[in-house]
Amino acid sequence: MMILAPYSREMFIVRGLEKILEEREIRKSYNSQLKKACESSLESIRAEIQAGKIPQGENATSAALPLPRNEAANVMSAEKYVTPFELGCQSKTPRIVVSAMDCLQKLIAYGHLTGNEVDQGNKSRRLIDRLVETICNCFTGTQTDEGVQLQIIKALLTIMTSQHVEVHEKTVLISVKTCYDIYLASKNIVNQKTAKATLTQMLSVIFQRMENQAIEEAARHNNVPVVSEGDRKTINKQSSSTNLIDQSETKQVEGENLNTSESEVELKEETEEIAKVTLLNGEQEANPDSLTNLEAEEIGTETVAMAEALVNDLVETAMQKSPTANVKSNALGRENDKPSAVTGESCEANPVGLADKVSNVGRIPSEESLSKQTEDDCSGLYFGHILQRDAFLVFRSLCKLSMKQVTEGYVDPRYWMRSKILAMELLLGVIQQAGNVFKSHPVFVTAIRQYLCVALSKNGTSHVPEVFQLSLALFLSLLANFKTHLKAQIEVFFREIFLSILETTSSSFEHKWLVINALTRICADAQCVVDIYVNYDCDLAAANIYERLVNALSKIAQGRHSVDIGATPNQEKALRIKGLECLVSILKCMVEWSRELYVNSHALSNLGAESKNKDVSEDSDSGKGTMVSYGSVNSLSSSASFPNAALQGQEDNPEQFEVLKHQKEIWEQGIDMFNRKPKKGITYLQENGLLGNRAEDIASFLLNDERPDKAVVGDFLGDPDKSNVEIMHAYVDLMDFNGKDIVSALRCFLEGFRLPGEAQKIDRLMEKFASRYCQCNQSGIFASADTAYVLAYSIIMLTTDLHSPQVKTKMTKAQYIKMNRGINDSKDLPEEFLSAIYDQIAGNEIKMRASANSKVTKSGMGTGTTSEKQRRLLWNVEMEVLSSTARQLMESVSHVQAPFTTAKHLEHVRPMFKLAWTPFLAAFSVGLQDCDDPEIATLCLDGIRCSVRVACIFHMELERDAYVQALARFTLLTANSAISELKAKNIDTIKTLITVAHTDGNYLGKSWLDILKCISQLELAQLIGTGVRPQYITASSPFAVNISQMFSQGLNNQLTNFGSPNSPTSFHLSDLAWMGMNSLDPGLKQSINETSSQSVVVAVDRIFTCSTRLDGDAIVEFVKALCQVSIDELNHPTHPRIFSLQKLVEISYYNMGRIRLQWSRIWEILGDHFNKVGCSPNEDIAVFSVDSLRQLAMKFIEKGELSNFRFQKDFLRPFEHIMKKNKSPAIRHMVVLCIAQMVNSQAKNIKSGWKNIFSVFHIAASDQDEAIVELAFQTTGKIIGQLYERQFAVMIDSFQDAIKCLSEFACNASFPDTSMEAIRFIRQCAKHVDEMPQLFREYNIEDMTVNEEDRVWVRGWFPILFELSCIITRCKLDVRTRGLTVLFEVVKTYGRNFKSHWWQDLFQILFRIFDNMKLPEQQTEFYLEHPRLSASRALTETKNEWMTTTCNHALYAMVDVVTQYFDVLGGLLLDDIYSQLEWCVQQDNEQLARSGSNCLEHLVISNGPKFTNEIWSKTCRCLTDIFNSTLPRQLITWKPGDYLDLEEMPITSDQRIFSALQIRCVVQLELITTIENIVFFPATAKKEDAEALALSQGDSISLESSSLHYYSFDQDQGMYSHISSSHIFQLLDILKESHYFARDFNSNQEQRNLLWKAGFKGNVRPNLLKQETLSIACIFRILFRLYRDESRQDTWPEVERRLTEIGKEALSHFLMLESDAQKESWVSLMFRFLTRVHSLNDERFRTHISHWYPLLCDIVSSDLKPELRSVVRRIFLRIGPVFGIYYSGNGESYLPNSSSPNW
Repeated sequence: MMILAPYSREMFIVRGLEKILEEREIRKSYNSQLKKACESSLESIRAEIQAGKIPQGENATSAALPLPRNEAANVMSAEKYVTPFELGCQSKTPRIVVSAMDCLQKLIAYGHLTGNEVDQGNKSRRLIDRLVETICNCFTGTQTDEGVQLQIIKALLTIMTSQHVEVHEKTVLISVKTCYDIYLASKNIVNQKTAKATLTQMLSVIFQRMENQAIEEAARHNNVPVVSEGDRKTINKQSSSTNLIDQSETKQVEGENLNTSESEVELKEETEEIAKVTLLNGEQEANPDSLTNLEAEEIGTETVAMAEALVNDLVETAMQKSPTANVKSNALGRENDKPSAVTGESCEANPVGLADKVSNVGRIPSEESLSKQTEDDCSGLYFGHILQRDAFLVFRSLCKLSMKQVTEGYVDPRYWMRSKILAMELLLGVIQQAGNVFKSHPVFVTAIRQYLCVALSKNGTSHVPEVFQLSLALFLSLLANFKTHLKAQIEVFFREIFLSILETTSSSFEHKWLVINALTRICADAQCVVDIYVNYDCDLAAANIYERLVNALSKIAQGRHSVDIGATPNQEKALRIKGLECLVSILKCMVEWSRELYVNSHALSNLGAESKNKDVSEDSDSGKGTMVSYGSVNSLSSSASFPNAALQGQEDNPEQFEVLKHQKEIWEQGIDMFNRKPKKGITYLQENGLLGNRAEDIASFLLNDERPDKAVVGDFLGDPDKSNVEIMHAYVDLMDFNGKDIVSALRCFLEGFRLPGEAQKIDRLMEKFASRYCQCNQSGIFASADTAYVLAYSIIMLTTDLHSPQVKTKMTKAQYIKMNRGINDSKDLPEEFLSAIYDQIAGNEIKMRASANSKVTKSGMGTGTTSEKQRRLLWNVEMEVLSSTARQLMESVSHVQAPFTTAKHLEHVRPMFKLAWTPFLAAFSVGLQDCDDPEIATLCLDGIRCSVRVACIFHMELERDAYVQALARFTLLTANSAISELKAKNIDTIKTLITVAHTDGNYLGKSWLDILKCISQLELAQLIGTGVRPQYITASSPFAVNISQMFSQGLNNQLTNFGSPNSPTSFHLSDLAWMGMNSLDPGLKQSINETSSQSVVVAVDRIFTCSTRLDGDAIVEFVKALCQVSIDELNHPTHPRIFSLQKLVEISYYNMGRIRLQWSRIWEILGDHFNKVGCSPNEDIAVFSVDSLRQLAMKFIEKGELSNFRFQKDFLRPFEHIMKKNKSPAIRHMVVLCIAQMVNSQAKNIKSGWKNIFSVFHIAASDQDEAIVELAFQTTGKIIGQLYERQFAVMIDSFQDAIKCLSEFACNASFPDTSMEAIRFIRQCAKHVDEMPQLFREYNIEDMTVNEEDRVWVRGWFPILFELSCIITRCKLDVRTRGLTVLFEVVKTYGRNFKSHWWQDLFQILFRIFDNMKLPEQQTEFYLEHPRLSASRALTETKNEWMTTTCNHALYAMVDVVTQYFDVLGGLLLDDIYSQLEWCVQQDNEQLARSGSNCLEHLVISNGPKFTNEIWSKTCRCLTDIFNSTLPRQLITWKPGDYLDLEEMPITSDQRIFSALQIRCVVQLELITTIENIVFFPATAKKEDAEALALSQGDSISLESSSLHYYSFDQDQGMYSHISSSHIFQLLDILKESHYFARDFNSNQEQRNLLWKAGFKGNVRPNLLKQETLSIACIFRILFRLYRDESRQDTWPEVERRLTEIGKEALSHFLMLESDAQKESWVSLMFRFLTRVHSLNDERFRTHISHWYPLLCDIVSSDLKPELRSVVRRIFLRIGPVFGIYYSGNGESYLPNSSSPNW
């Protein structure tokens, strides 16, 4: 517990008064009033003490310091004792002033003096206001005592921070102004620092109180508990003290230490007193009565201790940094008095909703000094609280102070510069610590626009670096905290200051350096960068800030401005580095912004993430250590900006912004065209729909858009063309001159364009202006528009005269008035009017308004300026222009509230990067190309890496490929790069390329090709670096190179000069690999060795091992690129390598575990590559490829395969391709060996791969190498003989391929034993099909259209039968005979299960056998087997052999099959069978023709009983067609030189014609015999002929007995009983036609002689006697059989007619025969004919004999053979009785024996 002193708190006032009275100066006359006041006050206090009103003794408090205010304990009020202290402050004695002010300060600090009473002297203010004014009046300028200055600062700070005293408005301004003046005027450094710190604290308190009040207000409205005032103030106190200390510690002052004078001792005493006073915001709660005395004591003690520590620290720090002698004020000499780093503090609280209370914020008054700020200045503005008004007044005052210029007449302009700097520093603190109210309240936002932004525009081009730097710091703070409210202002600052300084070549290095440092922080904020693009580059009315910024930074990064700015090399380098840093930061922002779209397959840290571990040995691809964090102090914190809902722009729609950007590009292109050719530009805009076709639309565009060149606009409007005049009139009509004087109207008119130089154009413009002005101001002083026209002209002339530097003698006012006399309708205008015009023009020139395009020349003005002085002067001029333009533009937009869009979508990055990727690439490329500095190289590589990332994320293939190609180019590993230039930066580039490959592999696409090419060359460099000579190809390879031979050819000499200055730089890695490294430059050797470092080797290897993490599309592109690189390696003309091929094998192993869908895509590429490599002419490469394939295949097959999948099939396909394309026996044998090994070891795991296995064996089967064929056939035999027994169900998919394979083995003519065995295996396969047909039905083939029941045919039987037919058509006689036999064995054996449509397919196969001779391969084969024969002869022999053997065999077998399965085939395939038989009969091969006829006969005889009437019709039609097609008609028409038009080919040789005709003659005989055999069977006809011959030779046999015996075999044999009569008649017609043809030929003696002479049938005259006799004999036989058939009585009339007719013709022809040979052949025929006639019954005999009788009589007279004469005799003997001309002896006519046949 504290010991209480015997004095009360009022004794503290007593002590203060006594101290004043103790001063020596108090006795002087001018202090008499003060002395009286002090004595009077002392008496009053003592009187009260004596009266006991004040507690003493035990109840007294400590005498050290008075207790804080306690209203309950205050018996007396301190206000009535203020007068002595006021008088003390007005004293001329500094010590008295200090004592009085100290007492007042302590009374206020402890709450004993509030000053809330009304000032009795001035009722409009309070006592505290008077006291503040009194304190402030103590400062009288630089002559004010330093102790007084410090005491004033203490008192004012106490008043401003006290919780018991309230000061507002003017009092606040006076307090701030006094501290401000002390800082500027004081010569004591400590006082300056203390004043500055006090100002900072005052502003912090003012604005913090405003924010706290708003929070409390919001809490009360929302019923949220409010933090107690004491607790809140304690928190504020701590934060404020921290701010104050930070501010004091960051300021440093030049100079020496203070000297230890008496004044210093006094200063220290005063400092100790300051330590006893709190400088903060109060310590008690709102209701101090609730505290006990002990609690109050503890609070007071704690507060005083904190205040003591705070002020002690502040003053001591200032003293330690202050000079010791001759302290001088130097405003421009403070090196480190610069603003601290801008830190964006995110504030999560919502802005106070005060905007609703402000409907319209007017424009705030300006241009008033701090001392003149009054309450009236804020009239018309709404403030939610008085604290907001205080903050506004202070803020506005500081803004105006920062804008003040040096006043003319001041001796020391540094005073104003210090004032400007201080004001800007204080503003910076306010902006940096802005709270919600300040950020959102419309009054403050408007104040920022109208005051602070205008001040920045003035100071932003200052020549003083500190001012310029502070301007930049303020702008950065505004950009971080207020960008949503300052869209237009930010654009002006960027465009007119930042970009102008960056783009102007004559700008100073200092300015450019500061700007680019500021941009570094802007570019590091992703939100800010994207917002700039969205709000400006995508705004039709705004400048392309982002685009211009990137272009400017790109030029700086390339060092293209270094010559003009006159920078030193170090400065140039530093500037380039900063430019690169900005570009890289922008790209990192893009990466950061779009990071949600990025998927890192390797789970590495993303680009842009802050690295926690900066170890340089860390993996380069981990993403750590290369990118900075976006939340660091180097970037703006855009989250601190609290956009007001009322100021938010349009919704963040990326698509809409892209459309706007596209429109803007069209606008810009159109305006650019307009500036060159106005009409083309307008047409272009109209064609794109952005500009209307009316004159008003074009005029509005020219009037409102600032982008068109003003000079071009003037010329365009003044053009005399009709359309231009119309547009000009519309342009002027859009202006409103109502209420304006003519000068103002003319200014408005001329500020939009530059007057053209041609007088006629000006005349047209002025004429229209005058008309429009008079139209808007009809009640003016002008009599007509002519007056306005002339006056406007004179004003323009006056402007030129007064303001043109070329006019030396200026026009006077009197001259101007005189010049304008009589222009108002012959009257004068008032002189006052003209005088006012003259004064206005003289004071303010008429000129165009400042616009976005009012730019300083950025390249021309600095051209040729080499002197530093000239450069500085030029830059000063440019800065003045920039400052003026920026100020005008900023003032013009100070009232603009443009909507601001806060970007949120990720898609904005795509158009941003697409817009700027070329300047990015140019900067990075130039940096890597021209500079070896490691820092620049690192930045460039980081930039390229980020660019690749962005391009990858958004799938921008063109941009991605460009960056990756650039990166690959700078590795110097490409084919066109000289390795001698390899440096450290190139090694870093290699590492970066590897990192990109590792981290962005999923997005690289086709860029993998460039990366893998570099990796391929890197492997070569690594071999060189390790001293290992690469093993390209073995010496046996055709590509092998003899190293000793290379060196002997002069490579040693080249190597000696390698690396010398004069040596060519054309050596590449492939050359160095053979040359060695002994003579290389050490630096180059070190670089090459670094490529072999462990980190590089591991990183490269990880690209391939981590390929398993690539997604499906990425791995496909990766494999595709690696295959291409492998092809390039293998195709190297001298040094082929297999590095990439090895890597392909490795990644195949790694990725074999992928899902099948991905793996199939990968293998599609790999398989094609292995196809190419396996077919390489280099056998070593092919061997490696096949062996790699074998290993991969074994590995893959081990995994097995599920049913109905086809991955094994795809995997093994390269074996098939290599086997097919590679002609090397060794490689082919190796392929077969690999496949055989798979079958032997992995047969149980093979599923779909069987198809490829059989395909390989199929190719091997046609090989001529015995080892290959033997191995393949052995393996195939094992599969068929063993595996089919165990796992036929699994192998069913490849069944067809197996059959093809066996067929190919069978067709290999070089190995006949293999052929026979292969056919046996095919026969064995048929057994499997028959035994397991359900497997084929259940098998799910690809073609689901095949019916389940048909699958066994499609996949089983058909392949077997088809391949057997192929064997028949391709092989030699023995093999094809065996194949034919097996084919029909299979058909006959298993045909019982065939369905009808299967038979159709089968016979299509069988019919192919007969078409074999159409295949050219057989013709060629036979010709090769018989090389001595001519081509035609070989063809003929081949055909004959084929028809004689194979076709003949096949024909009989086919008919047997039809016969066997006629029930199925009869109605299904008989037409086709007949057609095939017809074809056979028509061939010019006698054997085949005979076989065709015989087979037809056999077919009919065998199946005739089953024939239907329809089938018999088809049969007869077939016979008819055969007869007609084989009738040798050319025998009658042939003449020497003719050829036979056969189907196969024209035969020009007579012998060949005759041979074909002879065959046709034979065929006719065969066909006649066939018909006869069909009808009667062969045996029947033969027996009848034999009997007839016997009768003719034996006359002793009686007629009766002979007749009976002759017809004893006349039974219904053959098909006679099954053939209908109509069909028999058809056959008779056929025979009849054949007979007629033969008879006609035989009768044509002349033709026969011609043929005989030509060699037809040798030496014998040709005849067709046999055909003639056989045909008619068959006719007679059939007719007589019909006569005997009682079942066919309906046909007897027709038979009678036919027999009569044919018999008459036969007898007539017989009588006409002259040749003995013909007669001889006819004798037997006539004998049989007459014998049959003789056997007819009487009626029929009578009928026929009556027609033949004359002919028979003629026969009697001819020379006949005995047997024929005997038959004729019997005929005549029969005639007698039949016709009744001969009677027997008993008188009866002769009748035949009753036993004779009844015909």
